[in-house]
Amino acid sequence: MPELLPTIKSPEDLKGFNAAQLDQLAAEIREVLCNLVATRTAHFASNLGVVELCIALHRTFDFTQDRLIWDTGHQVYPHKLVTGRYDQFNTMRTKGGLMGYPNPHESEYDLFMTGHAGASVSTVMGLASGDFLNGNPDRHSVAVIGDGAFPSGMVFEALNNAKALNGNLLIILNDNKMSICPRVGGVADYFDRLRMNPFYTGFKNEVVKALNMVPVFGDPTERFLAQLKEGVKAGLHGGMLFEELGINYIGPIDGHNIQLLRKYLEMVKTQKGPTLLHVVTEKGHGYDPAAEDPVYYHTPPILKKSDDSCEAPKSSGGSKAYTNYARDAIAEVMRKNESVTVMTAAMCQGTKMEPLRDEFGDRFFDTGICESHTVAFAAGQAKAGLRPIVNIYSTFLQRSFDQVFQEVALQDLPVVFTMDRAGITAADGPTHHGMYDIGYMRLFPNMIVMAPGDADELTEMVNFAVTVDHPTAIRYPKTNAENIGRDRQPIELGKAEVLKQGSDGAVICYGTQLAEAKKAVEMLAKDGLNVTLVNARFAKPIDSETILPILKESPFVVTVEEAALMTGFGSALLEAANEAGVDASHVKRLGIPDLFVQHGDRAEILAELNLDSLGIAKVCRELAAAHDQISSKH
Repeated sequence: MPELLPTIKSPEDLKGFNAAQLDQLAAEIREVLCNLVATRTAHFASNLGVVELCIALHRTFDFTQDRLIWDTGHQVYPHKLVTGRYDQFNTMRTKGGLMGYPNPHESEYDLFMTGHAGASVSTVMGLASGDFLNGNPDRHSVAVIGDGAFPSGMVFEALNNAKALNGNLLIILNDNKMSICPRVGGVADYFDRLRMNPFYTGFKNEVVKALNMVPVFGDPTERFLAQLKEGVKAGLHGGMLFEELGINYIGPIDGHNIQLLRKYLEMVKTQKGPTLLHVVTEKGHGYDPAAEDPVYYHTPPILKKSDDSCEAPKSSGGSKAYTNYARDAIAEVMRKNESVTVMTAAMCQGTKMEPLRDEFGDRFFDTGICESHTVAFAAGQAKAGLRPIVNIYSTFLQRSFDQVFQEVALQDLPVVFTMDRAGITAADGPTHHGMYDIGYMRLFPNMIVMAPGDADELTEMVNFAVTVDHPTAIRYPKTNAENIGRDRQPIELGKAEVLKQGSDGAVICYGTQLAEAKKAVEMLAKDGLNVTLVNARFAKPIDSETILPILKESPFVVTVEEAALMTGFGSALLEAANEAGVDASHVKRLGIPDLFVQHGDRAEILAELNLDSLGIAKVCRELAAAHDQISSKH
C-alpha cells in the first residue's frame, strides 16, 4: 500500500519530501502503475519511463503559474498521480473516469487534451509568447516531447521559429530510443550519436577548455588556428543542430536520477532564450519485462498480479480482429503483385504489420510519426508506377489532409488508404476515435470511399482497391471481426448489396455494424415488421440506382454508420436524394452526433448512440409507429 502518494493533494506537497522520500515516491508510482495494468489495458512502458522526470519537474516548477505540455499525452499517468488524482486513479480509462491522456476538465495542470504527437513545441511557444505579451514574462513554458515524436514536421517548423521568441521556453527531449516501436530515420540516428558520444564525459569539457585558450590574432596562421578552433568545437558540440537554430542545448543527462534532474532543471530555469534539455530515459524502467520488451508492454493485455510481481499472460489466440484481416489481405496482394508496397507511420505494432516488415523488407516502409511525408511519399511511388498502400489509423491520417488533397486526389493517383481504428476506439477517447474519415475523404474528386460489412469483405475490398486506377479509402474499426453468412455478391465499384427485401421500412448500413443491423432486422421480423437490409459498401460513389428506389418505396429508412453524422454516409445519401429530387424526410441517420465522444467501453458507447442491434431496432420501431399513426389519420 503506498505511503506517500495518498498524502499528495497537489505538487506543492512534494516540497516537503527529502531526496529519499522522492525516490520512495517513484517506487510507489511504479507500484500503482503495475496495479492498474493488472485490472485493465493501459499505457504502461512509456509511463514507467518518465516517473523521475515527472517528479523532478513538479518539484522544480510551479505549474499553477508555469506551463507544462506532455507530448504525447499517453505518458501522463505519473503526472496525474502527483497532481492530486491518486484517489481517482483506479477509474483510469473507464467510462466517466480519468482519461488516459491530459484532460483540462480534470485538472488545471492539464492545459491541452494531447493525444497526437508533435504539437507541443508550437503550443508552448504560443503559451510563452502569450504570457510575455500579457505582462507575465517570468512564467516558464515546458514541453516534454519524446524522441519518437520529435521528427514530426511540425516540431521543426516550431524550432525554426524559436529563436525569435520572447518568453521562457524549455523543451525537454525525453530520449528513450523508442516511439511505440523502435523509432526510425536520420533524427533517431542523430540522437543515438549524441547519447553515445564519448565527449560527453569530462574529456569533452577538458578539450573545449583547452580550445578556449587558443588565442585569436591577425596573421594567416593565427586565423587558421581560430577556424580550426571553431571547427573542432562544432565537432565536439553534440547539440550543434539546435545551437545553430538559436536554441541552447544541454545534455544528455540521466533521466532516472531525480537529484540530477532537479539540478539541471534549476539551472535551465535561469537560462535566457529557448533551451533544449536532452534527458535519456528507459522505456519500461523499473519493471524488467517492460524494459526488455517495451513494444509489447506499451499497452499490454491485462497483467497477472501476484504478491511481488506482475506477469504478462500467455497469448490465448483470441478472436481475429479486423486489423489482422487487413494485414493478411495486404500481405496476399503483395505476394501476388511485386509493384504493391505498404507503409505505416510508426504504427507497425498497432497495425500488426511486423510480419510484413519481415517478409517484404524492401517494400515495407515505417516512416515514423510523419503522416504528411508518408502520404506524399506514397504519391511519389504511385507516380513512379507502384501501388502503395498507406496503412494508418483514421485519426492520424487527418494529419496528412493536404497531401491527400494535393499529392494524391488532385493527381488522381492509385494510392490505397487502409484506415484502421475507424469508429469508436473505446478507452483511448476523443483524441483517437476515428470519426471523420468518411467526410474528409469523400469530399475529394477522384477518391473512392468504401467500408466492408464484415471481415471477408474487408479482404475482398483490399484485393479490389489495388486494381483501381484512382485513390481509394477503406475504413474498419478496432474490434474483433465478424462474418455474416450469405451468398456474397462480389465487390463492384459503387454497388451496394441488398441482403433482405421488405416493405415495412429499410435499414442501410455502411460498415461493420452490419452484423448488428442484421440482428435488429431479425428482431423486427419477430415483431411482424418486414424490413429491408442493405450493405451500402460505398459512400462514394454511392449506389443511387439501388438505394434511391428503396427511399421511394419504404415508409421509413434508417442509416447506420460508426462515424460522424456530419459529412458521413447518411449525409451522402441525403445529398444523392436531394440531387435526384427524392423525398428523404422519412430518413433517420444513426451515427456520431456533433460532439466529441468520451472514452469508455466500446459496447457501452455504441449502445448509447443506438448503434447496436437493440438501439437500431428501437429506432425502427419508433419510426414504424410514427408512420402508422400518420397513416391512420389519413
